[in-house]
Formats: sequence, C-alpha cells, structure tokens
Amino acid sequence: MTGFENFGKQRNVEDDAKMECGVCWHVYDPAQGDSVWQIPPGTPFTALPEDWRCPNCDAAQARFMRLGENE
Repeated sequence: MTGFENFGKQRNVEDDAKMECGVCWHVYDPAQGDSVWQIPPGTPFTALPEDWRCPNCDAAQARFMRLGENE
C-alpha cells in the first residue's frame, strides 16, 4: 500500500500510529497529543473528536495518512 492509499480516518489504525497531514506534513503523535486542541497525550488518532482538524493548516482528518513503520 502506498502512502496515498492510506489517507483518511481509519478505524483499524494502531493506537500508537503516527498520522501525517497530507497538506502541510504536520505529524499527529498520540504519545504527545495536541496542545492546540487540548488533546491529552495518549489519545489515539481514531479517538480524536469528529471536529478535530490539523492544528497547523486546518485540514480535515481525512487528509491524514499513517506514517510507515520506520518514520
């Protein structure tokens, strides 16, 4: 699977998977959470609120893709 086939909010993504914005390349790391949206550390991407958007460019969750194993 290529990175571009991996876009969108996926329910089967591992809880510790890092997700990267396809617009600005911001990385959502569950271990860090998101201070802009007040998302606590340890929150998986799949558990983010439906209205959560990229804190850097305001892209929708569907614009995010899972980073590869060695990212």
